[in-house]
Amino acid sequence: MTNGLGSAVTAKVVGLVTGSSGVNANLGELTSASGTAAALVDAAQIRTGSAAADLAERAGTVKYPAVNIYCEKLVNSLAEKFRSFSGTAQMAIEVRYSADRLDGLQDGLEVYVDAVRQVLEANRGDWGSGMFYAGEYQVSFGPVKHGGANFIQTAKATFEIGVSR
Repeated sequence: MTNGLGSAVTAKVVGLVTGSSGVNANLGELTSASGTAAALVDAAQIRTGSAAADLAERAGTVKYPAVNIYCEKLVNSLAEKFRSFSGTAQMAIEVRYSADRLDGLQDGLEVYVDAVRQVLEANRGDWGSGMFYAGEYQVSFGPVKHGGANFIQTAKATFEIGVSR
């Protein structure tokens, strides 16, 4: 039914996040006056798939900040009759930020979340290949936990992509 639809939408989002007007470009704008934030340059920092932070750390090398991009849910609502898929793909961009002290942990995480948010806001509209993003998103912040450099906090931006195939 979906023919790799979740993977196709995930690949499109990864392309937007890593592209020339993606997260790194927005980090430069956000931190030009207030300081610096490390760019996402390592392939280990941007991953597809959903894995708990402690599991990812045990499975291999994790470099923070880390961004996980994945499809949470596909809903075939049959909005357009006679299409094989006509509905939504619920996507998630999860940002994990780690620091050795609690001071500034939330502020550091929010810089990366703002960069992700700006990518989403700049890419409203038709994404091609039967995908459309209306612009709505939600960001939720998780509690601080032990992990990474000493402390880790996660924020997750969720949004829906309209799909017609």
